[in-house]
Amino acid sequence: MLHLAVRMAGHRITALLAVACAVLGGAALITGTGVMAESGFRSQLPAGRLAGAEVVVSTEQSFDSGPDLPIALPERGTVPAKLVDELAQLPGVTAAVGDVGFPAALVDADGRVVPTQDPRTAGHGWSSTKLFVDAKVDGSAPAGAREVALDSATAATAGVRVGDRVEVVATGRAAAAYRVTALVDAPDAGILFADPTAVRLSGRADGERAGTVDLVALRTEPGTEASVAAAAREKIKDTAKGTAKNTETSTSTAAPADLIVSTGSERGDIASPGAGAARSLLILLASSLGGIIMLIIGFVMASALAVSIGGQRRDLALMRAVGATPKQIRRLAAGQASIIAAVAVVPGVGLGYLLAGQFRRMLVDRGVIPEALPLTFSPLPALATVLLLGLAVQVSARSAAWRTSRMPATEAVAESRSEPRTPSKMRARFGLLLIVAATTLSVVPLLSRTVLGATATSMAGIIGAIGLALAGPALVRGIGDAAGRRLRPGVSAPTWLAVSNIRGYALRLSGVVSALAMAVVFVLTYTLAQTTVMSATTQDTRTGTLAQQRLTAPGLGGLPAGTLTAVTKTSGVEAAAPVSDTTVIREYEQFGDPVVESGSAMILTPAASGVLDLDVRDGSLARLTGDTVAVSTEVARSPGSGLGSRITLVLGDGTRVSPKVVAVYDRALGFGPLALSHDLAAGHTTTGLDQSVLVRTDGSEAAQRALTTLAAARPGLALAPTDTGSGGSLSDAPPEVWINLALIVVLLGYLLLSIANKLVATTAQRQGEIATLRLNGTTPRQILAMMRREAAVIGAAALTTGLLLSAIPLALLGIGFLDRPWPAGPVWLLPAVALTVICTAFITVELPTRQALRTAPAHALSARE
Repeated sequence: MLHLAVRMAGHRITALLAVACAVLGGAALITGTGVMAESGFRSQLPAGRLAGAEVVVSTEQSFDSGPDLPIALPERGTVPAKLVDELAQLPGVTAAVGDVGFPAALVDADGRVVPTQDPRTAGHGWSSTKLFVDAKVDGSAPAGAREVALDSATAATAGVRVGDRVEVVATGRAAAAYRVTALVDAPDAGILFADPTAVRLSGRADGERAGTVDLVALRTEPGTEASVAAAAREKIKDTAKGTAKNTETSTSTAAPADLIVSTGSERGDIASPGAGAARSLLILLASSLGGIIMLIIGFVMASALAVSIGGQRRDLALMRAVGATPKQIRRLAAGQASIIAAVAVVPGVGLGYLLAGQFRRMLVDRGVIPEALPLTFSPLPALATVLLLGLAVQVSARSAAWRTSRMPATEAVAESRSEPRTPSKMRARFGLLLIVAATTLSVVPLLSRTVLGATATSMAGIIGAIGLALAGPALVRGIGDAAGRRLRPGVSAPTWLAVSNIRGYALRLSGVVSALAMAVVFVLTYTLAQTTVMSATTQDTRTGTLAQQRLTAPGLGGLPAGTLTAVTKTSGVEAAAPVSDTTVIREYEQFGDPVVESGSAMILTPAASGVLDLDVRDGSLARLTGDTVAVSTEVARSPGSGLGSRITLVLGDGTRVSPKVVAVYDRALGFGPLALSHDLAAGHTTTGLDQSVLVRTDGSEAAQRALTTLAAARPGLALAPTDTGSGGSLSDAPPEVWINLALIVVLLGYLLLSIANKLVATTAQRQGEIATLRLNGTTPRQILAMMRREAAVIGAAALTTGLLLSAIPLALLGIGFLDRPWPAGPVWLLPAVALTVICTAFITVELPTRQALRTAPAHALSARE
């Protein structure tokens, strides 16, 4: 059977080439997605500045959401400082370091901030040098309150040497003069202060974080890492029991995060909790893409195999006539497809690994994931690709050969020369049901004005395209019958032949039309859904932002203390308020089941109403003090989340709180689902500093000049307008939109390549038909004209049906997000799609037709026998 399958494949190279291309492209996409997903689960960040510590005690930097994947917590938690001495007494521990990180930046002689890798945590105590591996120290440790050590890279950038005096801004304090006592050559060394100075600057001497450190790092004797880690876990259990008793007797609503012990590769997430959150993003990207990729690959695979096996109906029918059983026919079809798939899957898998590397590079360039996060390469994605594609090929091939294998031999031989059957009414009805379901799904954006609601538009378009593929034969036959009845008696021969082909070969043409229509729907719905959400977000942000200017300090890790006071005292300033962002996790019940959602949240003060208009529907932002929160209308619809309710949140550092809802607002798309009070978030962010100040002025040039002067007089401050663009252009798109658009281009390329191969194979299989027409007196020019008219019908039908399937979802998306019945997006997209579809249809029909005309009719007919 295998030998026969190989021989049959050798005579159907053109048709099987489409199958090979479908498998190769599918293997590349599945493998690339699999690598991203595996990297999200298994990739480990380097230990960085904790490389010299064998055991690390810290807060849990992820939240266990039950059956779902853990959610990364990007804000640094705290550990009781008393654990440093307690853990230092454990057997096998040679050194225990209580490390703290805080915002610090070096100011050069020109008053400019010297860039560092992460200014939010660049400041550390000198004792953290015990954690470095093979660090080279030039100088002595800082001892006084005005002494500091610098990492060699920062010192080289600023042109500083040991003994020089420098200006340093730490934790929002004004720049102060320090003497450089040492240069440290070690990765991520940062700016090192004397330990007492570091405790004071980081706010661990008094205030909300008094008596805490970021983590406790332990160096151990060789071979004792496991025993020290076990002893440390027992020690923190005792600490947790004491903390629980104190919490029960306290009136505070905040419950601290759990402490954990990390060793080996786990230290990377502790060293860079924000970077560790990027792994979750890889998993989300892979999972969100996996469904649509498998859907498109399955569609393309089934379509390509249907064309390939459809061209072999006569061979299969003759085998039935000489005694082959239905099972043997299906095994033969599946074996032949499997041979081609086996050849194509190997380069496809290799291409997939390269594709994953390019995708990671794009994510790094766009700032979505850190450079330090590597990909994990293993045979697992390749194995999953082989299994999935093998299953898809087997099912598609056996399904394509099912009818021929089950028919009586005489009927199979008779049908092999003509269209297999009239369009199935059951298939058409099921296709129409899918189209109705897709139309129903497209209503979701009217009910949920969120990013998740917008994804329903894309899914509705794809489901509608699948419905078209099922109902397509009946639709094409109906179009052909209608066109045939309206043909005038004197119509040209090519036109008459083209209409006759449409009527007689509806199944063949509908497969091509539906594939091209899917490409149209896919591009329009996915692209315009992205740009519409982007435009609606920009519209919300612009309408809701009353401030004209935003003041930030990115190089300092946060705004220096006193910035807000100085801004409010500036001439022409009518209102100013700090605005920051953090990550929160919301827990609630829906239909009796627990639900966990993670998202961004603003940190606001009551003064925010002077610079922001969130379109508050209930309550007031003026009440946003203490243990309170404002929620969007989408959140307020959840059970127990309305005005006056207490909701359960987990802050970015793992602290569990139950704030009271004091306001409900409507512009969630532009400002996020939650807004925490400044008091509630205090002590639960990594830096403890405000990220920005929004400033509303009287609009005069004098006020603008005063703010510019203020920013220029303070090192590190940056003043920028809040209105940064219209949001309707792709040039304004955020990184995640560019990522989605890049993936759309890749999937579109795969889809168009598969469609082109299918069209070429379909046209090439008509050599016998073309030869018969030539023997009956039809000229080559008339045949070319006939095929061009068919290509025109294919292109026009694909465009029309694709636009019709996209129209309702996109119109409802526009109404739900922009209050108008059309989406936002680039005006060139529709003509570009139309040109691509028409060119694909004409080129892939024209070229194989010309090739067929070069073959003598008698030779073409004899080759088919």
